[in-house]
Amino acid sequence: MENFTPFSALAGGAMIGAGALILWLFLGRIAGISGITQQAFTNAQGRGWRLAFVAGLLCGPLVLTSFWQDFSYATPQLGWQVVVAGLLVGIGTGLGSGCTSGHGICGIGRLSKRSLSATIVFMLAGVLIATAFTQGAATW
Repeated sequence: MENFTPFSALAGGAMIGAGALILWLFLGRIAGISGITQQAFTNAQGRGWRLAFVAGLLCGPLVLTSFWQDFSYATPQLGWQVVVAGLLVGIGTGLGSGCTSGHGICGIGRLSKRSLSATIVFMLAGVLIATAFTQGAATW
């Protein structure tokens, strides 16, 4: 853990939790990104707030760079691994009836057993895949 920054991680987690809480309190909606994104393009009712939510996710880092000059982030090169990973994540969110934001942040916060089990599966799969990629990266 070379670059672990506990204060920024804590601040980021608190902001994510606050955003989920605000969405729950004011609209009665769960901040599950996969569901919000899907319904933004398939459901005319409530499309405005959903598109604003997705736009905020996409524009957040860009806005942050204008206020915090030392902020930097990197995106992976678009290779076949990234495309396959994205497709697998999309399939997984469909099979799991949601993603880590909906289950891990909102579902566990509501004490949902289904969300707890889904989050455990998400985390175990992530650890296994990350281990496989880092251990097998030298052989690719």
